[in-house]
Amino acid sequence: MKKESFKILKVLIPSLFIFTTASFAQDSKDTKALTSCICEADPGLKDKQLSQKSLVCFEELKNSYLKENKFSEFVDFLKSEPCPGNKAVAALAGYSIASTRYSQLKYLEDSKNWDEYFAKGNDYRDDIINGAVKAIGATKVEDPLNIRARLLLFQFHKDLQDNFAEASLADLTNSVQEYARSGSDIEVIKEVADKLLASDEKGKSRELYKIYAKKLASSDIDSEALKGIAVDFYNQGNIELSENVYNTYIDKVSSGLSKEELLKELGGIGIIFAYQDNNANDMFYAEEIFKKMDLLGGQDAFDEELIYLRGFNLEKSKLFTQAKDVYVDLIKRFPKSKHADEVIYKTGIIYVYILRDLKTGRTYFEQLAQIEPLSPQRASSLYQLGLLKQWEGESLAARKYYNKLLEKLKDSDADRLAALKERLKEIDEKKSLDYNLKVAIDTALKDEYANLDMGKLDLKATSYRPKRGKELGIGSSAYIGATGCLQIELQYLWSGDLGGLKPASNASEFKTTYKSSGTQVINAVMFSPTGIASRNIDFVDVD
Repeated sequence: MKKESFKILKVLIPSLFIFTTASFAQDSKDTKALTSCICEADPGLKDKQLSQKSLVCFEELKNSYLKENKFSEFVDFLKSEPCPGNKAVAALAGYSIASTRYSQLKYLEDSKNWDEYFAKGNDYRDDIINGAVKAIGATKVEDPLNIRARLLLFQFHKDLQDNFAEASLADLTNSVQEYARSGSDIEVIKEVADKLLASDEKGKSRELYKIYAKKLASSDIDSEALKGIAVDFYNQGNIELSENVYNTYIDKVSSGLSKEELLKELGGIGIIFAYQDNNANDMFYAEEIFKKMDLLGGQDAFDEELIYLRGFNLEKSKLFTQAKDVYVDLIKRFPKSKHADEVIYKTGIIYVYILRDLKTGRTYFEQLAQIEPLSPQRASSLYQLGLLKQWEGESLAARKYYNKLLEKLKDSDADRLAALKERLKEIDEKKSLDYNLKVAIDTALKDEYANLDMGKLDLKATSYRPKRGKELGIGSSAYIGATGCLQIELQYLWSGDLGGLKPASNASEFKTTYKSSGTQVINAVMFSPTGIASRNIDFVDVD
């Protein structure tokens, strides 16, 4: 017999219900007593649903089997119809058979018990399908057990990647939407959304998170408790759900707060989601919040630090044009800002290397270069002025800027000093500008590259505010169209502030350290076999 390995993903099968800590059985190993407890009728409930007492006894009995990995023994017990005629127990038994077999297959896989796995695997899979179908058939869609059975079927087919995966997903999401109209336990909706997110069904999970958030809002929960739930979900790393609950919170408080109070709340939410090293973030959601603030309060809604954060967040989203606009606003409103040198320099870089506007970009570099005393960005502006003149073939003008910088720099910036000496050596020896640098400026400013698609290459650093001497990684992601079975060989020309490194042309990533503080500009031009395919830049701000 040919062995086929069906990969069953490791999942945590949730408890069916929330149980009280009290135990209604004297001995958890006394199967007979627990069975009797499970089967007891609760006045008024009949067999439509199990009493709390019955559920506790069922959970205790289940644990007595599964804590010793007696999966098949528990299934045998469930198949014996312990409570004949009780439809609620039969439905729970069907689901429990399915979930137990699901866990058993994973246990066999983890323990490498391949003999049983392959000998009994197909039988166990039949039990999963039959048990879940039985539970669904014995319950209505407003019953949490019905939804959990459908969820289990989806997980099962998703794991196998079979032809039923798509249909089971559609069935699950449609059923949850129907459940949301009448089901009482909204945590079931979140449970399904969590599992869909873990299964990389982000679109579907997002829909269900929105439903869950709306159900929360329509409950008796007050706004502060709602905000606390949003914070908790953020801290748990569930960004999607946190955002949905925050949106619900914003809707709930918008009519009750003054404009100033609402702006304060929105600003706090924007700060949470804006880019920060080592923190969970959603830069695009943060910008959505900032846009709400803009509509509500205009430029007065933002103080100096919040304007800077918004620009920095847009910059890290690679929305450079929008970032530039925010930076320009910061310079106008707060010309003495502690961030002034950084944002003026970045604005100049964006004009030259992104917007292809050499004239305007140069004015920002000139503005910084004339300010005393020297700062890292002022030094970099002098360097850029010399570099652009050297690229234009004006060696005398370039040398003037370089010598001015050399005089001011002395030994205060080891990284910039090394690049500066290399440029002066090129001029002294009448050599061409470093090839990688030349190509970076060519593609940014020459008309023949005006339509070059920058969206095909993205650059990413492992940290955007590293300390001096701390290693960080610089990487790239290429977005090239499908080419059948052929793998495109790509080349990368790295240039700019690379910490003294010169990565190989086949290196899509590298690690480096910076000896000096300031804004470091990384350029990359990507080549495919047909020529230049894309280019991009990134900023790293070294403390």
